[in-house]
Amino acid sequence: MTQAPPAARVSLAELLLLASVFVIAACGLVYELAAGALASYLLGDSILQFSTVIGVYLFAMGLGSWLSRFVERQLVGVFLQVELLVGVVGGLMPAGLFAVHSLLPPGEGAAFRTLLYALVLLVGALVGLEIPLVMRILKRHFSARYGLKDLVSQVLTFDYLGALLVALAFPLVLVPQLGLVRTGIAFGLLNVGVAVWALWLFRAELRARRSQAAACAVAAALLLAALLGAEQLTRWSEERFYGEHIMLRQSSAYQRIVVTDGGGGTRLFLNGNLQFHSRDEYRYHEALVHPAMAAHGAPKRVLVLGGGDGMAVREILKYPSVEQVTLVELDPLMTRLFTDTPKLAALNGHSLSNPKLRIVNADAFGWLEQHPDVFDVIVIDFPDPSNFALGKLYTASFYELVDQHLGAAGYAVVQTTSPLIARRSFWTVVTTLESVGLTATPYHAHVPSFGEWGFVLASHRPFRVPAALPAGLRFLSPQSLPALLDFPPDMARVPTEVNRLSNQVLVQEFEAEWGKVH
Repeated sequence: MTQAPPAARVSLAELLLLASVFVIAACGLVYELAAGALASYLLGDSILQFSTVIGVYLFAMGLGSWLSRFVERQLVGVFLQVELLVGVVGGLMPAGLFAVHSLLPPGEGAAFRTLLYALVLLVGALVGLEIPLVMRILKRHFSARYGLKDLVSQVLTFDYLGALLVALAFPLVLVPQLGLVRTGIAFGLLNVGVAVWALWLFRAELRARRSQAAACAVAAALLLAALLGAEQLTRWSEERFYGEHIMLRQSSAYQRIVVTDGGGGTRLFLNGNLQFHSRDEYRYHEALVHPAMAAHGAPKRVLVLGGGDGMAVREILKYPSVEQVTLVELDPLMTRLFTDTPKLAALNGHSLSNPKLRIVNADAFGWLEQHPDVFDVIVIDFPDPSNFALGKLYTASFYELVDQHLGAAGYAVVQTTSPLIARRSFWTVVTTLESVGLTATPYHAHVPSFGEWGFVLASHRPFRVPAALPAGLRFLSPQSLPALLDFPPDMARVPTEVNRLSNQVLVQEFEAEWGKVH
């Protein structure tokens, strides 16, 4: 009977240590995902950023695990200090990188990358130290309960459970609700919490308990202050990055949406990439929509893939023959913002509230696979193929689906990056469309915000320049249309490969060509 209380205390300590493994794994994965997302956001939305960050982070974790062998004394004290360092450095990493990126002058990408990977190495090494130290603490204090097999099994089970929870929560809950900066700080506080309960659990054997307690208090206070100022820091950093007043900024499970409102007009950015400027977006959207719509003659059923801002729908609705428009946009936040925000809805002429429109929030690839509908015109307005997730929407497999949904007399049109800056990327799309049996008609238009921009018409019949266009267009006219089909020597066709799901050559071409500009 006299041994019961100690057994209960041991059980509580054991439970809390295993719970700390769960928290440690969750925090470690958050820092890894936050660094990858931040690199993609600030350096370009590319699979390259996630791959390199994750690779460096995993290497650093291995390095930290190896370094743990040299920790022979004061395991709990070292563990506590590691937790505080991870909490402060990892928790403040997104905020710090945002601030530094905003302060660096243009063209200092190398300096930012150096800081990014230095922090990833440091945080990864500290995270790599944690689990070996916890395992050794468990083994030392609960040796009667754990053989090596049971110890490894218990610790790794909690480790992987924590990783699973965060992997699901990060894109679905944490980033949309908290944002990257506050997510990092919140999990930094969790690491500090682990240090605090380690301080309490092992208070009897810790040296310099008061200084350890003071360090915990300082770390917690620093992170709490950062949490309170996170909103102001994010706004300041983004306003410096975009150079204009930000009227709207929100994160969804798919992207960071920022709308600026400066003296020159309104601009939309997705993951830091410009999508339109209100002063000249009419040039882009008229060129995207009207050659296909007017060439058809009397389109009734129109499909828009992407284009959640409603600008393409606005142009489509200028044709009285249109009976129904189906807009398939992955991100429901985009369609909601451009429906319910008065200033944004005014830009698209309130097209997303038109009774002829049906909005479907779904992945375009999956939606085409599941629906048999056939359309007179298909407008494909996706972001540029800067990563493999977007690159699949420019593949032969995707265009085969488009072909199946296109009427015999119909036209599809694809926005296709710049034929001047990304010449090989542009002609890769043309080659890919032709590979599925469609007739491809490339053309281009000058949009000041983007420069020379390209489009490709795809059809089952030759394209004929329409003789008439809707009244009131600001850019296109029947007389100017033929000039869009003319490609000077520096944009003329070059031999390219077909972009397939199995090779994704377009993403590689796009990265190589646009990388020379940025």
